[in-house]
Amino acid sequence: MDAATSEPDVLPQEPVRDAAVTRRVGQLRLIAGLVQGTVLYFLYHAQQSGNWPASQPMLYLPLVLAAIVLPVLLISSLGHLERRPLALWLGAAAAVLAVVGMHDAWRNAFDHAPLLRPSFLVFPFCLGFFFVAHSLVMAGAHDRRWVAHYATCFESAWKLAIQLLFSALFVVGIWLVMWMGAALFGLLKLNFLEKLLMKSWFSVPLVCVAFSSAMHTTDVRPAIVRGIRSLLLVLKAWILPIAVLLVGGFLAALPFTGLEVLWQTRHATAVLLASSAVLVVLVNAAFQAGDAAAGLAGSVRFSARLACFLLPPLAMLGVYALGLRVADYGWTPDRVIAAACLLVAVFYAAGYVYAAVRRGGPWLDGLRQVNLAAAMLSLAVALSLFTPLADPARISVASQVARLASGVTATDKFDYGFLRFRGARYGMEALQTLAAHGAGPQAAAVRSRAASVLSQRYEDRGETGTAGPADYAANLSVWPQGVQMPPGFLAQDWAAIRYPAWAPGCLRRAGSRCDAVLLDADGDGRQDVLLVGENRADGAALLAEREGRWQVIGRPPKSLAGCAGLQERLRAGEFSLAAPRLRDLEAGGQRIVLTPVEAIEPDCAQAGSASR
Repeated sequence: MDAATSEPDVLPQEPVRDAAVTRRVGQLRLIAGLVQGTVLYFLYHAQQSGNWPASQPMLYLPLVLAAIVLPVLLISSLGHLERRPLALWLGAAAAVLAVVGMHDAWRNAFDHAPLLRPSFLVFPFCLGFFFVAHSLVMAGAHDRRWVAHYATCFESAWKLAIQLLFSALFVVGIWLVMWMGAALFGLLKLNFLEKLLMKSWFSVPLVCVAFSSAMHTTDVRPAIVRGIRSLLLVLKAWILPIAVLLVGGFLAALPFTGLEVLWQTRHATAVLLASSAVLVVLVNAAFQAGDAAAGLAGSVRFSARLACFLLPPLAMLGVYALGLRVADYGWTPDRVIAAACLLVAVFYAAGYVYAAVRRGGPWLDGLRQVNLAAAMLSLAVALSLFTPLADPARISVASQVARLASGVTATDKFDYGFLRFRGARYGMEALQTLAAHGAGPQAAAVRSRAASVLSQRYEDRGETGTAGPADYAANLSVWPQGVQMPPGFLAQDWAAIRYPAWAPGCLRRAGSRCDAVLLDADGDGRQDVLLVGENRADGAALLAEREGRWQVIGRPPKSLAGCAGLQERLRAGEFSLAAPRLRDLEAGGQRIVLTPVEAIEPDCAQAGSASR
């Protein structure tokens, strides 16, 4: 059956509720908010004191997630879902939260002390997953169908988004007003309100009750929500032509600039994904529920159709960029997440092209089916990432260890610190296996390095002094090839130098990589060492031996680290020592260094590179 005849074009209307029913629903929502605040305070107090259930992470983390998410779902559902559907939906949501929370606790509780808070990405997952799922459930309940009409899903999702946004703003407003009152009383030397706000038993329930109150207020005034939604959609629809012009210009410029400049950024996939997401959001702002074509300007309708054709090249470029990085360096957690996002992006791109070329029926009518299918796909992909099925850490650890075992990654270039500090339980178990049995053609060296990293404390990761002499040698790639590091360099305790924070990350952390370029920078006839980190966060520094000890004597621009083009030229010896632009001044026996005011940051795009 054609979607044009099966889908209603009129947005669903909220049923008119009796005032007494509305009042009772409001009371239940306030009670739910108060209970949520009380439970969250109990869990917080248990964590601070170490009492049950905080002593059982496999129980505690699911309880934390449930206490945050389930009351919000209940508050939003009251007055819309009957008891049986409400119980089934909350039960299903609780099961998802239990699986995600228990897996998160299991994967992270492998070190000296269990982690008593969910991983950072679990909160964005809960927000995105349950926003989509709850919108679909509420729409299905309204239409009394397993899969609701698209117009109902559109109405449900936008209503929930505006409710959450303005409820959060209301909570911030309440909090600011309370602190204003505390400041006013503080002028009179009355600090009781400030002390009260600092008490978690008061502040946590206050936030939850304020949030539930705002959710109820926005729910019983649907006309206000629709007005705000209409205004936002109109404004975003007029942004669409600008976005299409910019993305189209970017794609048109690629044949002239080449793709190499994209790979040098090392974040091309993220930018391409973000651009795809912006286009999808703006196209839907113009499409709305499928009934907005008559009120749109011709330029907006044309831009929406053109945007559908811009999505495939963006998605394919992202896939290609990610494929190059994975082929060269294997999987990492960030790349696994990017691959999951690209899967959804490719689905959107294919579906939107189908809707744009489809003839007959209303304008871009195929977007209805594509958006509903993409929502289902997004739920499946997101849930897979936060369960053992597609855990980014599990996939990444397996990939990196396989590359080490096969010899693709050299023993001295393998990132053992990744297994220890970013691989969760999977990485720790793999590191223990490497320390016991080794891997690859140099199993003995692997065992030694793995044991060294395994002995480091998790709480000291990234701090000065965690790397030792064995780590220095493993972290450095010396150039020109075949030369040896100067005597005493690798044996020095870099935590004891004058300015330890100036030393690049490869002298402070196991697993951090640097290029070590030997040159005579100061003209004293002795070799100095220019260290340049693979990532900008690792930094760069020029080191020289002074009075028997190596010290940092110069700091190149921060952008040199991670600049693939310049690093490749340094490795190849394609550089020369140039005279300073300005000479120093000497006055009264003191040297005054003059720094040029013009920009001195290197331009990676102009440097040329043979590295991606």
